Amino acid sequence: MKKSIYYILCVILLAAVCALTSCSQDELTPEEEATPGGDIATESMEATSTTLQLMRRAVDNDGSYDNIVDGSSCFDIQFPYSVSVNGLALTIETMDDLETIEKIFDAFETDDDVLDIVFPITITLADYTEVTLSSPEDLRAIAEECVEGGEDDDIECIDFVYPITLYTFNPNLTLTGNVTATDDSELRRFFTGLREADLVSVEFPVSFELQDSTQVTVYNNAELKDAIESAIDICDEDDDNDYSDDDFTKVRLDTVLIACPWLVEGLERNNQDTTDQYEDYVLNFSENGSVVARDREGNLSNGQWNTRISDYRVVLNLEFELLVDFTQDWFVNDIDGKKIKLHAGDDNKIIMKRYCEDTPVACGEDYISETLDTCRWAPSQEEGDFLNDLRIDFSDRDIHVYDANGTVVDEGNWSIDGNIVVFSDLSMALANYIGQWEVLECSDVRFRLRRGDENLIIEKECDKVTVACSEMFISENISTCQWAPSQDENSSLDYLRIDFSNRNIHVRNPNGTVVDEGNWSITGNVLTFNNLSIALANYVGDWEVTECRGARFVLRRGEETLVIEKECE
Repeated sequence: MKKSIYYILCVILLAAVCALTSCSQDELTPEEEATPGGDIATESMEATSTTLQLMRRAVDNDGSYDNIVDGSSCFDIQFPYSVSVNGLALTIETMDDLETIEKIFDAFETDDDVLDIVFPITITLADYTEVTLSSPEDLRAIAEECVEGGEDDDIECIDFVYPITLYTFNPNLTLTGNVTATDDSELRRFFTGLREADLVSVEFPVSFELQDSTQVTVYNNAELKDAIESAIDICDEDDDNDYSDDDFTKVRLDTVLIACPWLVEGLERNNQDTTDQYEDYVLNFSENGSVVARDREGNLSNGQWNTRISDYRVVLNLEFELLVDFTQDWFVNDIDGKKIKLHAGDDNKIIMKRYCEDTPVACGEDYISETLDTCRWAPSQEEGDFLNDLRIDFSDRDIHVYDANGTVVDEGNWSIDGNIVVFSDLSMALANYIGQWEVLECSDVRFRLRRGDENLIIEKECDKVTVACSEMFISENISTCQWAPSQDENSSLDYLRIDFSNRNIHVRNPNGTVVDEGNWSITGNVLTFNNLSIALANYVGDWEVTECRGARFVLRRGEETLVIEKECE
């Protein structure tokens, strides 16, 4: 009996030991509680490891988007803040306001642009630390700490897909903490708080998004490191201070080039302005890689074109056998759908304007007659600037020549034989143009005529009916709505709007802030601007209104031309 009790006690004790052992084996370690399914401590990395440093660089704050203001990619300025751009006060509240600064800088090709920041400002560093700066000296001092050339340490071509969970351990692989980051700033602050002795483990899988929206998923430390390293040089991080190198794709440039012909507005080679030689050349780009250049006399030059990516920027290659000044690899500096600016270094530039209305057709007698018979035509000649103020009505085979005030200043008639147009009976403004003119080039809106060595261009203006610019007409129209100014018809002042109501002048910037004030008076067709002292200080004085419609006035002062267009909405 005693033996039986002894055996029973032994069995009970053995069962208890087994039960305790089983419980001990089933109890989860802290690491296993944190990450069910594996021991993450074995995947831990030192805080100074290459992989973690790459992760830190990928989440650094990118300060390159506002380089046009601060000239440094290592930090950005917090909105809102104020600047003065070429004397014009602006409040910068959004990314769109930075675009406004670029438009002001681009308004003139040859002027010196000046931007002054109104202090104090608050900047955000790469680690998302905020610092208040009180002076330009403070800004320069902190900018000098950035890598020379505007580059910074961040990696911008790859982004983490959040959330991401990380764990920290001590050197004994004991779990000391964890964090789940939901954005770059949280992850960057996690890295800032690490100590040199810390070990870090990442919970996989981890996903990334590349700049082209492609997603990549990695499952271990080695793949994580490879993914970030391979993304360092796959895109243009735009860390330089060339604010005009707007980002766009090769495909977009190809599409824009072949959509319409392009009119050359300016060309500079080896720091020599050759605009007079090539102005008004028209380039027609074809999808098959051919390009045809047509000069002012209608002569054609054939060439080839192609585009490629170099140093993360789009390059346009032009090759002509005869036009050596166009033959070059051109970096595309700016493109906005209406203009393309090309450059090769600092001393070679081309500016081209979209010219969709240029669609040359066969210059037959019927086509010439029917086209000339409609609307009015604006003449121009290389050595005849006075023609710019004239408009010609060719209807009913008559010629009526109008000046800027709508007054008839010459009359005659015309006839045609094939592609030869004959002007007859002109005796005043266009008396020197009597005779035979060969139509070399024609489209619905533009003709090019030649007589010996002379070239005459006429362009159709169906919507520009000039009226007499009387004092009453000018006063009544200019006093309503706001007016958008531009000079030399290059939209150089398109960021300003002017209110002329009550004989006062209020000039507003894109934020609606008044940036200049004055008043105006009128005598006949001469407008006088007075008391302007800031944005439009250079426009004080007498301006003759040479062309006026309800929505568009052309003003001249000596050699200067100022165009103002009404905006009632």
